[in-house]
Amino acid sequence: MPTGRVKWYDTEKGFGFLSQEDGEDVYVRSSALPAGVEGLKAGQKVEFGVAAGRRGPQALSLKLIDPPPSLTRTRRESAGPAEHKHTPDELHGMVEDMITLLEGTVQPELRKGRYPDRKVARRVSEVVKAVARELDA
Repeated sequence: MPTGRVKWYDTEKGFGFLSQEDGEDVYVRSSALPAGVEGLKAGQKVEFGVAAGRRGPQALSLKLIDPPPSLTRTRRESAGPAEHKHTPDELHGMVEDMITLLEGTVQPELRKGRYPDRKVARRVSEVVKAVARELDA
């Protein structure tokens, strides 16, 4: 399988390009990413299966060879033990707000058999991530 590096990847649009070590750039869609991988970072080394597409080579499947370290993890490890930004009482309120948001905006849409719209989903994911970061600190 050919190898290369991620030239760029737009997570919102769900596609990007890979630079082959010996050849032209390769188009990659989100459907070619491994399970659990939502996006790629420029410079990541990858291995991929390729096929000729209408507009040039296209990656059919992709394997991360050398994923770059997470910047958040690197900063956290180099800074020593993390400190909590919120008191337990404040975090309790944040968790209650998160549950209310999930019950009021996400669950009704899922019950109707559809996902919430992108704007709502993005806002909810930011709240959930903020709570997770605080719990992980």
